Amino acid sequence: MLDTPRILQTAAQQTAVIPLKVPKADMRAVMGPGVKELFAAVAAQGVAPAGPWFTHHLEIVPDRWDFEIGVPVATPVVAAGRVRPGQQPSMKAVRAVYHGPYEGLGAAWGEFIAWIAANGYATTGELWESYLSGPESKPADFRTELTKRLTP
Repeated sequence: MLDTPRILQTAAQQTAVIPLKVPKADMRAVMGPGVKELFAAVAAQGVAPAGPWFTHHLEIVPDRWDFEIGVPVATPVVAAGRVRPGQQPSMKAVRAVYHGPYEGLGAAWGEFIAWIAANGYATTGELWESYLSGPESKPADFRTELTKRLTP
């Protein structure tokens, strides 16, 4: 189930990120280890997460995804291994929450993008997925926040 999308203005947020460019087929294989690596590096610096972890997709082409695994942080991190300091931008965006298992995300994105088009909005190519609840809960209780930046 997808909540009704809403338009909002976000505030800039410091993040810690791991940038990745991987074949689409490798996405699931890199996600779990990447999240563990990210949280370990942040914890090793004594920095606490300031919100749920996310993926920021910069470019999705049929055979390759260019994205970041990230987490908001209250204080900046120092580059360590693959982890880099980053920032989610201040932006006008459209956002909705999808309720359900990972396997339904593709359909949720389709519904979300259709709503955006039907309501006359235009967005950039990048997108964010924030994992509000996930593997620690039952799949039916997963909640994923979908965000696209609106064009000016």
